[in-house]
Amino acid sequence: MGIEEKLPSGILLTSVEKLANYARKSSMWPATFGLACCAIEMMTTGGPQHDFARFGMERFSATPRQADLMIVAGRLSQKMAPVLRQIYDQMPEPRWVISMGVCASSGGMFNNYAIVQGVDHVVPVDMYLPGCPPRPEMLLDSILKLHHKVMHEPINAKRAKVLAEKGEDLNVEMPSSIRYAGKRTLNPGKRAAGKQLRQDWLDAKAQGRDKQLMLEQPSLQKELAAFEASESTEVARRS
Repeated sequence: MGIEEKLPSGILLTSVEKLANYARKSSMWPATFGLACCAIEMMTTGGPQHDFARFGMERFSATPRQADLMIVAGRLSQKMAPVLRQIYDQMPEPRWVISMGVCASSGGMFNNYAIVQGVDHVVPVDMYLPGCPPRPEMLLDSILKLHHKVMHEPINAKRAKVLAEKGEDLNVEMPSSIRYAGKRTLNPGKRAAGKQLRQDWLDAKAQGRDKQLMLEQPSLQKELAAFEASESTEVARRS
């Protein structure tokens, strides 16, 4: 405090972390990723009436290599999920995601097999924006709230440590609609092994070798029961 009082006017003290975060939030470039109706509202924010360039977002980037913000505008289909994840993986760190609209956030009215019930099944989300569709002013407000979050984030090794503790890197098999909540009921590797075990059992039963297989693998019945119970839990949770 004494040093600050001795400084001449026009000089401020800050940390490298705050300075870097100020630069990041003031030069955030969104990736071009419009999926449905919300994309129209997203495009409007770049027009002269709203003009998000005044916040340092000069334009939508046509390549993920030069983008650090993904605005998922609209419902995400199962076929589009691998593409979204690939684009997210190509974006350099630090990167952020805004889930724009109720369809992107939770599936909205598209509660069916073809639509991922929330983009956070595929990529970690930093800001959820409700609405169907949300107005451009709402998108600008969510971006400003994200700026506030960025200003208080750690950088470099500290940021990597925080992300690792939160478990935000969703290494899911594509396409997927497994809800990520810190811990999955059954990870994709174990699920594939369980399906293979069930198929082996059905093949052996069709050939009349089920009793022999039970003798060869005493724990088979227990493993099958555990897998079926986990599958039932997953189906009930999704419905």
